[in-house]
Amino acid sequence: MLFGLKINYLKILFAIVIAVNFASSCKDEPAAGYSTFIAPSAGSNIISGKDFDVKIDFAKGKKIDSVVYLLDSSRVVTTLDTLAVKFKTLGLKLGNHLVSARIYNGEKSDDITSNIIILASKAPDLYTYNVVTKLPHDTSAYVEGLEYTDGFFYEGTGEKGKSDLRKVNVQTGKVLQRAKLDTALFGEGIILVGNKILQLTWQDKKAFVYDKDSFKQIAELPYSRDGWGMTFDGEKIYASDGTNTIYLLDKNTYQKIGSIDVFDNKGARDNINELEYIDGKIYANVYLTNDIIIINPESGAIEGKIDLTGLYSSDNFKTDWDKSNNVLNGIAYDKSGKRLFVTGKKWPNIFEIKISKK
Repeated sequence: MLFGLKINYLKILFAIVIAVNFASSCKDEPAAGYSTFIAPSAGSNIISGKDFDVKIDFAKGKKIDSVVYLLDSSRVVTTLDTLAVKFKTLGLKLGNHLVSARIYNGEKSDDITSNIIILASKAPDLYTYNVVTKLPHDTSAYVEGLEYTDGFFYEGTGEKGKSDLRKVNVQTGKVLQRAKLDTALFGEGIILVGNKILQLTWQDKKAFVYDKDSFKQIAELPYSRDGWGMTFDGEKIYASDGTNTIYLLDKNTYQKIGSIDVFDNKGARDNINELEYIDGKIYANVYLTNDIIIINPESGAIEGKIDLTGLYSSDNFKTDWDKSNNVLNGIAYDKSGKRLFVTGKKWPNIFEIKISKK
């Protein structure tokens, strides 16, 4: 009896050893019938302009007739071998891109996918500033949008119960015209397009169009995203929503016609807020920071960063909420006079500044 038990024990032990060895030998191989990407691994960061390898660990024992490699659903190359291929990134938008392969065995095919994130090709240039002059500003204005047109400032302000649209005397800070929003709404960025002003709301899914001269509201529009900042390049509107995406809107219908994703050489830059189009670039406040970033509107690359630390101290506010929330926000540009203006939420001044590379 004991001898029989010993024989059974040895059989079980032998079976366990075989199973462990088999599992160990297969640990690093694709599951039977499946192929996987060796490169790029999902979410790999690739610098814009650099080539990258695409290589597959093909399923063992499965005949490969050909492989079609694709980038964002567009064919890059078809090959009959199983070696690595190279993809180019030159000319691609920054941000996320889908890498896929269609592996053919006769008329049958298997699809596998990965993705890459393309970053800006170089670090942004760093800028500092000098104050040219200080102009008075209404400290009740929780600035969300700031524009300079025809010798006046136009402001869009926020906070429920206090949101409005304003036309302001540049030298005195006096409010010359005002259109108040419903007290339930939180106003956001504004933009002047011809004889009209477009104003967003934050999370109320509404936007409003006003006559520039009379401030009469002439339209209310649905707006599907969070409203933050806006600017206009003469052809299209750019709008932010607090992420690293800037949306392109048609200047007549205000409907989305495209987008860019904003990256530097290290990653995405979120909290993009108030925007201003200046000499072919987008200047953007980064919410809760002292930074204005300079964005290439074609690629989304951050090409410059202006550090405005010290321009106005949050210590001037009394409560902790005010200190943490009444931050830099508001950029306006006098195109004919080449003057750059900046301010913040409830700041007592609008500053004209000049910037220079460090």
